[in-house]
Amino acid sequence: MTTGILSFGAYIPRLRLQRRVVAEAHSWFNAALKSQGKGERAICNWDEDPVTMAVEAARDCLTGIDRTSISALRLASTSFPFLDRLNAGVVAEALSLPEDISSLDVTATQRAATSALAEALGRTGRTLVAAADQRGARAASPVEMSAGDGAAALLVGEGEPVAKLLASATRSADFVDHYRTIESGFDYQWEERWIRDAGYMPIVPPVIARCLEKAGLKAADVTFFCMPAVLAKVANSVAKAAGIADAAVVDNMHAVLGETGCAHPLVMLVATLEKAKPGDRILVVGFGQGADALLFEVTPAILSLPARMGVKGHLARRREEANYQKFLAFNETIDLERGMRAEADKQTALSAMWRNHGTVTSFIGGKCTTCGTLQFPKSRICVNPNCNAVDSQEPHPFADRIGKVNSYTADRLTYSPDPPACYGMIQFDEGGRWMMDFTDVDEPDLKVGMPMRMMFRVKDVDSQRGFRRYFWKAAPAAAPQES
Repeated sequence: MTTGILSFGAYIPRLRLQRRVVAEAHSWFNAALKSQGKGERAICNWDEDPVTMAVEAARDCLTGIDRTSISALRLASTSFPFLDRLNAGVVAEALSLPEDISSLDVTATQRAATSALAEALGRTGRTLVAAADQRGARAASPVEMSAGDGAAALLVGEGEPVAKLLASATRSADFVDHYRTIESGFDYQWEERWIRDAGYMPIVPPVIARCLEKAGLKAADVTFFCMPAVLAKVANSVAKAAGIADAAVVDNMHAVLGETGCAHPLVMLVATLEKAKPGDRILVVGFGQGADALLFEVTPAILSLPARMGVKGHLARRREEANYQKFLAFNETIDLERGMRAEADKQTALSAMWRNHGTVTSFIGGKCTTCGTLQFPKSRICVNPNCNAVDSQEPHPFADRIGKVNSYTADRLTYSPDPPACYGMIQFDEGGRWMMDFTDVDEPDLKVGMPMRMMFRVKDVDSQRGFRRYFWKAAPAAAPQES
């Protein structure tokens, strides 16, 4: 069998912060930011983070895929919410992947995603590779302007790939262009010209050359060149040095998305696969303390891939955000007075969370084996009054079900990081109902009968202990984009 990419998907948050409002807010201090104030960057809602974004990218990737066929999960990020909890384990449970799956976090470098992908392509079985980043940044910093939040996911392994691996190469080099420690909290970056001249230019082209040599191809055979680089024209300079045509350099989507950290090579790869044709060759490079290069050739199987949102669909699913203060509050860059209602103790009983992890994390309800009634949550007694069978329910997943709004409330009295708190009764099309929080919805747009899809989100954060709880919320349903 051929090894390669079997499926792909992406997730980009709905909110788009306008860079001009950031530049205007800091013009009194750093007028030079005005030159970077064009376009927009994707930002997480208050209830999103790398874990929730990875779940959504993986769900997009696994459209039409039997999840029991997956044997491993690799999750890459440099901004994991937990330092000592397996973040990939949360993602695996949210996706209802098999319990015997091998799951691992990959971190600490901007090429974490490409390194995870290279490792996964060398494994037997099917591996889901997901990458997500939500890079923190000081106010008025260049990173605040250039970064964006987002995620991508690839299913790789043996089978009928949409893109087969031709060759890969790597180099490890402790070249420190930027760094972040537990104590510092934010990136410290060195001078840009030095990063280009001493980092990208001497390190990347030789790795590309070795990759092409292994594949028995020339630089002119590359159709698309995907290499994230915040520095202007660095990708073009690297391509020229490697002999790759300038027309092959893929747009890094800075104007509409921003750079999604270690996830960006995969985000660019997914965006390229969405427009690629059989026979196209895609070279992907990850840079960070060395470089990875992976060369793929697109196969005819890509023409029969089921529709998905992907990068294109998520870029179209956008809402302009011009409130810079909201962005600062969501990322806790400012210490906001949240009022007495925010002071409730939100300690999570870890024992209860584990006992109910199927319901809470995987969103598993029940189906009565006697009458077929669906219900959430699962209970010992069937809710059908004409049945009431005892211990008749088998587990039934609700995460991928579409529901409709039966009733709704926009509550300005209860505490919410983004008031009003919107919630209501969701009636699932195939049966079952649940009172749920809503997300990614504007109050004026709410209406009875509105179709809603389930999204894995942060339920709340225990600020006293630094623990965040996850659960499922209802968001307006959006149709997948045609590939």
